[in-house]
Amino acid sequence: MDQLMTEILGGNIVVVLFALFIILCIFLAIRIVPQSEQHVVERFGRLKSVLGPGINFIVPFLDRVAHRVSILERQLPTASQDAITTDNVLLVVETSVFYRVLHPERTVYRIRDVDAAIATTVAGIVRAEIGKMELDEVQSNRASLIMRIKEAVEGAVDDWGIEVTRAEILDVGLDQATRDAMLQQLNAERERRAAVTRAEGQKRAVELSADADLYAARQQAEARRVAADAEAYATGVVAEAIAKGGLEAVQYNIALEQVKAIGQVGKGQGSQTIIVPADAVDAFGKAFSMLKGRG
Repeated sequence: MDQLMTEILGGNIVVVLFALFIILCIFLAIRIVPQSEQHVVERFGRLKSVLGPGINFIVPFLDRVAHRVSILERQLPTASQDAITTDNVLLVVETSVFYRVLHPERTVYRIRDVDAAIATTVAGIVRAEIGKMELDEVQSNRASLIMRIKEAVEGAVDDWGIEVTRAEILDVGLDQATRDAMLQQLNAERERRAAVTRAEGQKRAVELSADADLYAARQQAEARRVAADAEAYATGVVAEAIAKGGLEAVQYNIALEQVKAIGQVGKGQGSQTIIVPADAVDAFGKAFSMLKGRG
């Protein structure tokens, strides 16, 4: 009886152990990979496969996940490197690179420190590209310089299974001597522009003054022309009146004006003596005779 119980217990233990072994194998065979990662599987130290996101199966005790590689976009720390332009200006360039892993098996088996390798590659490319340009070109063509650096980096890191998504030049610094020289040049340029502006203002003022004088002369000439036209018109009216009323009407008007003038002289205060022109009597006579004639 005891022997039977021992056999039963021994059989149960074997079954339990076998069940545990099966569960362990299933547990080891199933690999759940996150969406942001890819797993590199090795078998006996050699590359077996690359597991993508989701549920994956491997052979327990033969395969193992050797590397878990993030496929998210990464940013390298901001790096500074010196560069000299073709016109011998020393620049301090700050760069930043963004990349992501496309082929994890290349990244883990072909390069040890991918971040350091990319940083070194970028530094060399930046120096080489800036060494082909002058300072003004670096300042004015930064977009094209960034594009060339990005293309050069992409070609250099292609064997590492990496895609460079973006390369940025954050700042381009100058040494102090170059800054002082550029500041002097900038001040000289500002002074030149100010002088040109003042000269243009003075020129404009002279032009406006000349225009004003010309306008005044034109207005005066126009006024003289109008006065001449008015005088000519008055002369024409008088001539027409003479033609219509005769010379006697003119003499009558002149005589009346003389009479009025003598009357004004007589009204003056303190006037005891009236000076009568020699022809005043004739003027009165003519006026009265014309008045009677009209009557």
